[in-house]
Amino acid sequence: MVSFQVPLAGIVVLDIVTKYVAHVTLRLEHIPHQVVGNIVRWTLLYNPGAAFGLSLGPQSRWLLLGITGLMLGILWRLYRATPADRWIRAIALGLVAGGALGNLLTRIWSPRGVVDFIDVGIGTSRWPAFNVADIGVTTGALLLALVFQREEASAHTDGNATLA
Repeated sequence: MVSFQVPLAGIVVLDIVTKYVAHVTLRLEHIPHQVVGNIVRWTLLYNPGAAFGLSLGPQSRWLLLGITGLMLGILWRLYRATPADRWIRAIALGLVAGGALGNLLTRIWSPRGVVDFIDVGIGTSRWPAFNVADIGVTTGALLLALVFQREEASAHTDGNATLA
């Protein structure tokens, strides 16, 4: 089933390339560069913690590496258990796995943490900075939730999932 590998590889490659470009071109942390006025900016940050900068203590890096490795194993098992006709589920799993792998590779590469650079908001009301891997994880997780909801609803009605 190709539909898992394509989004996984696409997210990983795009994530690594954009993080590298941000790291090299933006250089100074916390200096915003306007892209679409003040709404979308590139702002270089390094996140040593989990999502939204949540810290898991001084061993965050190693703990997050282990958790991510475990989650990638679970995602792989879910993919292997996915029937061939459930291509949307496979794509969703590929997006989540690609995002997780992209952030894992960055965490290994940089002891400073994951490179975040996409800065969205209005004025001082900003969403926490994120990256392409985060987009893959979020999009894939939302799609996966929708697929599982549809599969569950379909199992109670006619036994066929219409979206997956």
